[in-house]
This record gives sequence, C-alpha cells and structure tokens, in this order.
Amino acid sequence: MNDVTLNESAIEAFRDSARDLLSRGNTTGRVRQLRDSETGFDRSAWQEIANAGWLGVLVAEQDGGLGLGLREMSAIAEEIGQRLLPEPLIAAGVQFAAVVSGTPQSALRSVLLEQLVGGALVAGVAWQETLGQMQAQQTLATTALAQGDTLRLNGTKKFVTPAKGADGWVVLAKLAEQPVLVWVPAQTEGVTHADQRAVDGTMLCTLSLHNVQVPKTHVLMVGAEVLTVLDQANDATRVIQAAEMLGVMRRSLAVTLEYLGTRKQFGKLIGSFQALKHRIVDGYIQVELSSACLADVLTQLEQGGSASALASRVKARCSYASLLMTRMAIQMHGAMGYTDECDVGLYFKRALALTSWLGNVDAHRQRYFAQRSVATVEMSTAPTPTMSEFAKDADWENMPEPEFRQMLQNFYAKHYPENLRHVPHRLRFNEIKDWTKVLSEQGWIAPSWPKKFGGMGLPPGKMIAYVEEQEQYGVARAPDMGVVMIGPLLIQRGSPEQQQKFLPKIIANEHVWCQGYSEPGAGSDLAALRTEAVLDGDVFVVNGQKIWTTLAQDATHMFALVRTDKDAKKQSGISFLLIDLSIPGITIRPIQNISGQKEFCEVFFDNVRVPAENLVGQINEGWTIAKALLGFERIFLGSPKQSRYALSQLTSLAESLDLFTNPVFAARYAELMLDVADQVSAYTHYAEMVKRGETLPPSVSLLKIWGTDTYQRICTLLVESAQEHGATGETTDFGPEGLDAPAILFHSIPSTIYGGSTEIQKEIIAKHVLKLPD
Repeated sequence: MNDVTLNESAIEAFRDSARDLLSRGNTTGRVRQLRDSETGFDRSAWQEIANAGWLGVLVAEQDGGLGLGLREMSAIAEEIGQRLLPEPLIAAGVQFAAVVSGTPQSALRSVLLEQLVGGALVAGVAWQETLGQMQAQQTLATTALAQGDTLRLNGTKKFVTPAKGADGWVVLAKLAEQPVLVWVPAQTEGVTHADQRAVDGTMLCTLSLHNVQVPKTHVLMVGAEVLTVLDQANDATRVIQAAEMLGVMRRSLAVTLEYLGTRKQFGKLIGSFQALKHRIVDGYIQVELSSACLADVLTQLEQGGSASALASRVKARCSYASLLMTRMAIQMHGAMGYTDECDVGLYFKRALALTSWLGNVDAHRQRYFAQRSVATVEMSTAPTPTMSEFAKDADWENMPEPEFRQMLQNFYAKHYPENLRHVPHRLRFNEIKDWTKVLSEQGWIAPSWPKKFGGMGLPPGKMIAYVEEQEQYGVARAPDMGVVMIGPLLIQRGSPEQQQKFLPKIIANEHVWCQGYSEPGAGSDLAALRTEAVLDGDVFVVNGQKIWTTLAQDATHMFALVRTDKDAKKQSGISFLLIDLSIPGITIRPIQNISGQKEFCEVFFDNVRVPAENLVGQINEGWTIAKALLGFERIFLGSPKQSRYALSQLTSLAESLDLFTNPVFAARYAELMLDVADQVSAYTHYAEMVKRGETLPPSVSLLKIWGTDTYQRICTLLVESAQEHGATGETTDFGPEGLDAPAILFHSIPSTIYGGSTEIQKEIIAKHVLKLPD
C-alpha cells in the first residue's frame, strides 16, 4: 500500500468517525433547540467533540494535538455541514487553534492549546474592526498601552465568534505601533460584548474593550509577524468554511432529490418534470465543481501554493454554490420548503452565515482577481534548440514543470507557423498538416496516449500544462478525432489487429478521422439512427446518411454507428464500424456555418462495402462502445482548452483597452477566471480516471455542460468588451496578433450543441447519476 492510499484511508477514517458521532443525535433538532439559547452551543457536546480529537487536528503533537492538516479537518467539516453542528468548531478549533499555534512557545500558549484540545476551553479570535475586512493590516485602531507589568487595552472588535459563553479571546491590538496578540479572558473587567444572533442561530458579538488591564504574560506575540499569523489562520479557516459549505450543499441536494422522487403533482412524480430535472442538474454541477475545487486547493496548499489566492478561490466557489443549491432546495420543496419545520431552510441559513463571515463571494473574487497574473509568458531569450535537442521521450512525470513548459515554449517558437497563431476558427487539414507532421515526427502528437502505443504518456498534471502552453502560444486545433477519440477507444476496446492497423497511422499523421454519429432526424437521439449495415459474407454493405460531420471533406476515415438489426430495440441493434472514406459509394457535401466556414458535412453511403474486420467489438454492441467513446468526447469537449484560449484573448483585449480599471468588467472577469480554474480541477479528476484506464462514468457529462457554457460566456464578454469591433471583427489594432471577436464567438456557439447538446447531457445526468424518474 503506497503513501497516497494510506493518506486516503486516514481521511476516510476521519470522515467515518465524524459521520458516526454526528449521527448519534438529532443535530437539526439541536439547532432548533439551541438557536434560542444564550450561547447557541452546548458544553457537553463540545466535550464530545474534544474527546473525538477534532479540536486537536490542527494542533501539533508536541502541543498535545494530532498534528494533522487541513485535509483531515476538511473531511470532518464536510460531515458537519451535512449535519449542521451548532458548536463553534471552525471558530475555535480552526481559527483560534491556528492563531495560537502560530505564536512562539510560551507557558500561556501551552495552557491555551492544552485546554482547547481537552475541551475545557471555548475561545475565539477578535481581530476584525470594519465591515467586510479581509486582512488584519487593513484597519487596526485597538491599542495596547504598557504600564509596568500590565497592558491596558482600548478598542472595539466586530463580528467576533464565539460570543456569549466563550471563555475568552485572542485580541489583535497595537503596542507602540507594533501589532500584538493578547489573551483576554471573558470575565476581565472592562470587557463587554453586544451579542448578535446570526440567521443560523450561532452567536457573534461586538467586543468592546474599555481600559481592560491584563498582565504582560498574556501577550502571545508581538511584531510584524502577527499580521502574517492572523492572515494565514484566517485563510485556513476559509478553506474549512468551504468544506462545511460543501457538506451543506451535498445534504441539500440529497434531500431535494429524495423529495423529487416521492412528491407527486398532476399524477406524476415531480422529478420527472424536465424543468426541475435540468435545474437540479445545475445544482449538482455546482456541488461537483466545489468538490473538485476543494480537492485541488488542498493539494496545492500542501505543495506550497499561495494560501491567500487559493483560500479565496475555494471560498468564492463554495459560497456561490451553497447559496444556489440551498435556495434551489427551498424552491423545489414548494411552500413546505419555506416553513421552519422543513430542514432545507436550516441549510440555507447555515450557508448564509458561512458565506458572510470572513468575506463573501464578491470580496473573494476581487481578492483572487487582485492576485492574478495577466502578463503573458515570455519566450526564453536563450538560443532556440535544434530539433535534435528536444526530447522525444523522457520521464515526463518527474520532469520539473517549469522545465517541461519551457521545452514546449521553445519547441513552438521554433516549429509552429507564425501565421497560424491564435486563429479564431477550425483549420482545414491542408492548412495545418505540416505542423501535425512535425508533431508526429517529434512523437508529441498524442500526449495522452500510453507510450507503448506511440504516445507521450503524460500524467494529468503535465497534460494540463501541455494544453495551457498550446493555448498560450496560440496553437490551432488540428483535425484530431483520431488522437482524442478513436485512438483512445481502440486502445481500450479494439482488437490487437485493429490496434496494429490503425493506431500507427494516426500517430504517423497518415489517417485523418471524422465521426459519423448524427443523422437527419437523429441528432442527439443516436438510438433513432437509420444508416444500415447488412452483413454480406465478409463485408458490411452500408446505406444511409450522416450529417454535421466535422471536417469530413478532409478525413480519410470515419468511425460510425450503423444499424445492424432493424428488429431489435433501438439501442440493441447498433454496431460500431470503421470506414475507409476512399471506398466507392461515398459522397461528401460540405455545409457552410454562420461564420462562413465549411466546417460540417453531409456524408452519403450508397452500397458501400466495408470489411467485417472493421467492426469494433461484437455485432449489435455499438451502443455500449459509443457510450464509452462519448465519454472520451465529453472529457475532450469539457477540456479547459477552449475556455483558456478565449480567456487569454479576453485578457489581451482588456489590457489593450485598459478594462481592468473598470470595476464592472473586473468583477465579470474575476468570475470567469474562477470558473475556468474550477473547470480545470474537474477536468483533472476525470483525466486521472482515463490515465488509470477506468471507464468514464455518466457524470463526465458535467464537463461538457460547464466547459461549453463557460466558453460561451467568456466569448460573449469578449464581443461586448470589443464594443464596435464586436460587430466588425476588425480588431487588428489590439495586441500583436489582432483579435477577431465575432469569429471567436461564432466558434463557441455550436459548442453547446455538438457532442450531445447541453439539454441531452442534463438528461443523462438526471437519469443515470441523480436517478430521477422518467
């Protein structure tokens, strides 16, 4: 068992332990009971939490804790979110624990941590002084005046939690213009607090300090590092808040799905209504994006990533998603959802409380945006290597990512045609075949394929880097269905003879493939296809028509679904056939799209004789194979490549027009930045499945839905921001390459249609993932 497996097992153990403890009592009942109490929490329950070890997760072993990290705490917090624990675990067990742990060794520090871990202490941090304050240094008016062996504190702190019932607070103040952290017990003379009850029943307060005297031994830390400790603790707290919000939305989704599957209206289960199904799929997508974002953020934090940017990213996503999902839960429960006796309202209130504390959605989007890097990646000024100096094969997994990226940048600078950079439409094969030949000769044409089949065998992280560097340089997409679709399918499901016959030709850039799925009257409804293949000895005789076949006029081969049994059920009588387009009887007619490009084609088959050996799998098993291939297609169409390209063009436009100084534009841009970042996280999750050789589940459709929607939203903002040029397309004065905004938008429009429309993808998730009734 490797370290990763051991770590995953430990995380699941924490999750199971939390689930077990929380399931012993009626936590939603306790929320209702305690929301009217003075403190909003129960000391006996606090002791149970301590006994379970939760308060010691972030405390080092030498301080009496477990010495674990945010990943373990997030597993607990997610379960807490599903059960709505009333006790202030995040405020005391995360924020307070992180602040005190970050201070130098002292007798007081040891006592506070020991009491916290043991359950004898309920305490918080009093640092905030203004509404919406995000960092400790922004406002600090509370003073600490040294008088002999004591300090005299004066000032006011806002939105402090826990409030009434707390044993004390670590207070941020100024001591001779230096920030200082001071422990102030709740019963100290001069300490008063005006308590406020949050919507979820938890308590906050405005903490007033009027000539409060404490001994100097209550000073935990003094100096500039105080602000760093506080900001780091707050960012850790935000990450755990996000985990709790993920639990909130998971439970809200589960409760709503249960209701949709049992509540009847007009004689039908309401979960069968398409309007409700598609909306709940939107909620599900937000839950899964939040999950992928949290997992990615935790990994990047463990690798030393920027805590402030990452915390804002995950807080923004989970805040937005939890509010959306909980509001949706109320709406779908109807009038009952608005009553206090329905639990979905409690989850909505908890989401509101978590979203508001330590920065809301907009605040964290702005903070993330402020830390962005909009500068383009500059090429190395070193002499460009010759072809022989580029590694055709290497230990890509262990190659440092900066070195890997620099290698790609140098390669593109030397070999990619300058006139084909940042082309806003699909290129024909004759326009880009010289470049694909270079990639083929270099051995880089199939980055995700295993090495034994001629690919690079890139791990998911390097695959993302490969895509990013292509987009950054403006490398156009070649006709690539052989590489991204039929190749991976044959690697998994093709016979050895088919692999030997077709895969080397794809790698050598000799075979160009297109997809033959859609037909007139059978677009997304593939089961309704009518193109027929009749077995005649050792050949199939094919008759029929395919449509919307991308770049078929340039293809040498087609992988197609054909009907081989007219009497069987629709899905059962379909087979998967590989067709050489040079066989007599095939006619191809291009179709011009709205941007003026001939990207699609009709393909007619008139007694076309295809060798039976080109059947993939068994006869009449094409539907199963097609679903596997659709999984590859959907992960490809859900790749962040298109969105990243569009975002890079939007960035160039914004820099040219100085749009980042416009707060309205900056807010929309920040939202899209985060949407693309979370698309990358979700994509990586499924890319790792492909790398492990696993069958992609139906939930991969969420990548197609979110990816194409994000792509279109970026392109729409691009056209809007180009102003008059959004209609003319004559934006050659923006940036060194120029910009044709309408062409980019036109290219994005069909993305929500091809490969299975957004509506079809939502039906797939509704039926096969969420198990909603038909």
